[in-house]
Formats: sequence, structure tokens, C-alpha cells
Amino acid sequence: MKKTKFYTSLMAGILLALCGSCDHIDNKAVPSMLVHIDLGNYAMWNAYGVSGMGEYRIFDRDNHLPANFPFTINTYTGYGGVLLMMGMDAPMAYDMSCPVEASPTIRLSINPDNFEAVCSRCGSRYNPLTGLGGPVAGVAINNKVGMRQYHVYPSNGGYVIAN
Repeated sequence: MKKTKFYTSLMAGILLALCGSCDHIDNKAVPSMLVHIDLGNYAMWNAYGVSGMGEYRIFDRDNHLPANFPFTINTYTGYGGVLLMMGMDAPMAYDMSCPVEASPTIRLSINPDNFEAVCSRCGSRYNPLTGLGGPVAGVAINNKVGMRQYHVYPSNGGYVIAN
């Protein structure tokens, strides 16, 4: 009987310690703006999608990126543009605005050596490839903010990016 009480108390203590030590990353620091990029058929995905791990493309309607992308009235690219990146086994999408700066004009860039998203203003770095856009260095760690992630849905041989 004492053994059962001991193990129950031990498990409760471990659970309490684990819950108390969890850090919540706020991936909603960048304001929510409409996102809809239709790459939902094979031809569009083949032309504008990503295929190899770490391959990325930036969609920004205001700055006409990619330059030859057929933007329509129904294409929306979020607050600061959309980063589409191929992860380990699926494409992922994020807003390009720095979560620390939270400005549509202060955008992250991708370091081609390690695929981290980097803010030139505050110096924060994020992991969009395998870390779900979580912070890896800089002010973002102290502020506990990560990149705003968008949904990437399979559709007819391609994908649709939306929120």
C-alpha cells in the first residue's frame, strides 16, 4: 500500500514539474490577415511549389513575388508575405513578418546555409524547417514568440495555402 502511495505521489510530482516547466511559444504575435494561395493542381504546384527539403519560395502580392505568379483577386498573402518551405515530409507555410517587430515591412530572410529565418532588425532567428517556426536565437527567445504558421492543404495534385 505504501509503495502505491509513493508511486502515485512521485508521478504527480513529475507531472506537476513537467507542466510547470513548459514554455508556451506565441505564434500569433503577427496580426492575422487573410491568406489564400491556390497551387491546388499539378501544373501550378510544379511551377510554383517546393519539392526538396529546405527548398522555399516567397509569395508577396504587394511586391509581386514570385515575379511571374498569376495573382488573382482571390490571392491573399498575409501580413508580410508568405514563406512556403518544404519540410522533412510535407510543405509548410509561415508569415514572413518578424514576430518580434510585428510590422508588415520588417520581413525575415532565409539563411541558405541552415534554412533559418532571420530578422535583420532585431537579430532573432527562427526554425521554419523542422521547428514549426519556433525561435532559436535573439529577442524572440526571451519574448517567446514564433512565426505565424499557415495551413497547407493537399488538393488535386498540388496544395492550397490558407489560414
